[in-house]
Amino acid sequence: MIEWTADQENLRAGIARWCEAFSADHVERDEEGTFSWEKWKLVRRAGLLALPFDERWGGDGLDLITVMGVLEALGEGNRDAGLTFSVTTSMCSTGIPLEAFGSKALKDAYLPLITSGEAIGAHAITEPSGGSDALNMRTTARREGDEFVLNGSKTFVSNGPVADLFVVYALTRPGAGALGTTAFLVRRDTPGLVVGKPMKKMGLRTSPLSELFFDDCRVPADHVIGRVGAGFMVLDHVMKREILFSFITNVGEMAHRLDRCVAYAKERTAFGQPIGSYQAIQHRLVDMKIKLDTARKWLYDVAEMLVAGKGVTTEMAIAKLLTSEANLASSLAAVQVFGGHGYMAETGLEKDVRNAVAGTIYSGSTETQYNRIASMMGL
Repeated sequence: MIEWTADQENLRAGIARWCEAFSADHVERDEEGTFSWEKWKLVRRAGLLALPFDERWGGDGLDLITVMGVLEALGEGNRDAGLTFSVTTSMCSTGIPLEAFGSKALKDAYLPLITSGEAIGAHAITEPSGGSDALNMRTTARREGDEFVLNGSKTFVSNGPVADLFVVYALTRPGAGALGTTAFLVRRDTPGLVVGKPMKKMGLRTSPLSELFFDDCRVPADHVIGRVGAGFMVLDHVMKREILFSFITNVGEMAHRLDRCVAYAKERTAFGQPIGSYQAIQHRLVDMKIKLDTARKWLYDVAEMLVAGKGVTTEMAIAKLLTSEANLASSLAAVQVFGGHGYMAETGLEKDVRNAVAGTIYSGSTETQYNRIASMMGL
């Protein structure tokens, strides 16, 4: 298990102190399904968006493991999972690819906006007809002089309704497979880009979602991130961090949920004794702990492998699959432990279930992870 240094513990404790302000009225805001600009200001003041980036662009320059530790603390303390998701989305969708692959001009112009939270980032990958099949994109980008002209549409764009910057993946060379896609940085005010209305969804309601439409959207050629045709290399780099950052927050949420359930099992009585004295409840809580500890270990172990430069395709898929399914199972178990109270919206536990379902779909569905693991096994 990870052993934190005193500095790392102080960082985690600092985030924990902020979380009470993040979480205020989280049930009501989930019911409204709206993004909170006031809470985003708190995120900016806490410096969360600067964690993994170099100091020259306003970042904190923290290593991968430390960033994950802070994000785990955020997940444990913050009950607004939608806000947490918007934080990791902006960080991973735009900041991560810009720093790793962007030109110096792009970094100088846009990375300080992401690290400060002045600009919100999003990435546009999924298409209405493709789902997780990113190799068959229909959004195209053709070169015309010093510009690329984008046409097509994207869907399920997290942060879409509030984003200032989009990393858009588009087909630049049909028939070239993984070498035919390119990543572009697109400003919200670019002519030809239309951001759709917020889409209603089951969970993570405070993290807005929309479609994007490109109608002869002209993007400067110097806004290519990386090289033309290297979009999937960019995407692979991004998705590894997205899984680690997004799902370590789920580990924090699971830890909070387990603590809450254990405390409730000690306090709540039925048939003359605490419900925690019944073996059925005990086993349910033990199962929650096993799933929590397993997910945490997998995510940090994979992160250490990634830092060491090792291949992590199979391990990343397993970590994502385990954590997303464990979070969903944990949320359902919590409802059962709390019984009728758990079913009520005021406890926030039914919200946890709705939020957890999303994790089995985004960043590659459970089924996609099974397919990826099977492929790596040679099947």
